[in-house]
Amino acid sequence: MIITHFGGEFIKVQFGDVVFAFNPPSRDSKLKTARFGADIALISANHPDFNGVDIVTHGDHRPFVISGPGEYEIRGIVVRGFATESDYGTDGKSKRINTVYTVALEGMKLCFLGALSSGELPDVLKEELDEIDILFIPIGSIGVLSPSSANKLAVALEPRLVIPIHFAGIGDKNALKQFLKESGEENSSSSGRALDKLTLKKKDLEGKEGEVVVLAASF
Repeated sequence: MIITHFGGEFIKVQFGDVVFAFNPPSRDSKLKTARFGADIALISANHPDFNGVDIVTHGDHRPFVISGPGEYEIRGIVVRGFATESDYGTDGKSKRINTVYTVALEGMKLCFLGALSSGELPDVLKEELDEIDILFIPIGSIGVLSPSSANKLAVALEPRLVIPIHFAGIGDKNALKQFLKESGEENSSSSGRALDKLTLKKKDLEGKEGEVVVLAASF
């Protein structure tokens, strides 16, 4: 598995010959971005910063798009989506639906929280988020979880790896520093050095408990 971060909440996960795109920004977004062809695009919130399916469409090959709650199976891969709320892009006047996704990949379980703004999760989602291997969690405040709230939720969910999102080109400019401080990883070698990409296998997760991995934004 190869994981790459393109700023904002835009994540690429390549697993064998299958490419996932999480929350790619659209042409109407002001965020910097990258283009590539994806097989499966997961959109957590209907906002230009997260719903750019066109960005991950290559030629005539359009990805299978998942943009809301439900259970999906594509090419033997099970994706589950759960409705939560987000304050992102609402000026605090309303709520928008944010879908939290879990993806099961041959013994590994990924969870993408998207633009989640509250650490209080529905009971049905709490049950689903048991034994998470890799957690993608927003930390940028301004409509999503704050660094403090993100850390508390990450600790409660007990994933093997924690990958912060929503801090590069979006959100509070000090969010990453604050999150690393909250998580006690401020001076650790694993978090003080951002990786261009993360390559791992199931066996690489053995023995890990809440390790924070920072991915540099590859624009």
